[in-house]
Amino acid sequence: MSRMLSIARAVIADCVRRRVPYVVVLFAGILAAAIPSLPDYGVGVEPEVFREVALALMYVAALVLSLALAANRLPSEFERRTAYSVLSKQVSRWEYLLGTWLGLSAVVAASVAAFTIVVQAVALISYGDFMWVLWVGTLSIALEMGVIVAVAVAVSTVSGPVVVVVASALILFVGHSRSTLVGGAGATDLSLFYPSLDSFNIMLPVAYGGGVSALMVLSMVMVFVGLSGIALLLGVVLLGKRDL
Repeated sequence: MSRMLSIARAVIADCVRRRVPYVVVLFAGILAAAIPSLPDYGVGVEPEVFREVALALMYVAALVLSLALAANRLPSEFERRTAYSVLSKQVSRWEYLLGTWLGLSAVVAASVAAFTIVVQAVALISYGDFMWVLWVGTLSIALEMGVIVAVAVAVSTVSGPVVVVVASALILFVGHSRSTLVGGAGATDLSLFYPSLDSFNIMLPVAYGGGVSALMVLSMVMVFVGLSGIALLLGVVLLGKRDL
């Protein structure tokens, strides 16, 4: 565990050094600050619309950051032979992979949290409301991005950045399209076998309601653990077969 956490800390330090999270959060924060000025039939943007647009921006920013950090992490480590140095120090391959995922996921989650704080500040200035319900949406986005990062890390054990991005985008599309691709009773029949990301889709309840129930939050956490675990297990198997 200590070795895995050391790898995660090294990943976090490297991401911070490259300043990619800062750029994404700054750009997204500027866009969030501009939301209240959007035209809305001449009466200004309503708080519900503000929350919806802010969550959408947050999701896109988190997705871009996740793919930017995860797609090239392992390929560049193998290319620079840094991975070989780490694995030669009594670090198992599964510790290396999980530590990398943990570090990347922590960076993405922290960036989403920072974006949420910026959005709350804008909401307080514009509407006099901290909009604490946004943190439920923050949790759902951070959990979904954890799954995407797990997929990207797993695929990157055997492929380059382009394939990683395409595969992650495909999983994202398929994960949100069970009803569309299967449809009707077929979607219900395959519900236990078809990996779905729809559990994380709570934008409307957060934007136009009071959030979601504790049971829904528990469901999101369980889906996160299950799908991330499957992706990471696949990554460990693939990395184990790689000739290092």
